[in-house]
Amino acid sequence: MTWVNLTSMEQLDEIKNASGFSLIFKHSTRCSISMMARKNFEMDWDVIPEDTKLYFLDLIAFRDISNKIAEVFQVAHQSPQILLIKDGDCVLESSHSDISAEEVAEVIAA
Repeated sequence: MTWVNLTSMEQLDEIKNASGFSLIFKHSTRCSISMMARKNFEMDWDVIPEDTKLYFLDLIAFRDISNKIAEVFQVAHQSPQILLIKDGDCVLESSHSDISAEEVAEVIAA
């Protein structure tokens, strides 16, 4: 699997309007906890269905997009944080050590 870098508001609109599942990983490049969460997630992400789009947001570089994500999906900002989006709605939000590729896969399979 590979990340799609989330760098524009237009991409956020695409995620909101897409059918099926998309995942947003909000990552702080200045945070060791965020680095560890990303590494752990990537080690296990092969359990996630391959047709799931995985978006990666550098929230330091794109803070405006991070703020918009919180507004659009009605979640509190966290870092690191994942949001699993299904048909435009956030169906799973996890942060810090709760971030789990296995949990994402379970929600998709349910």
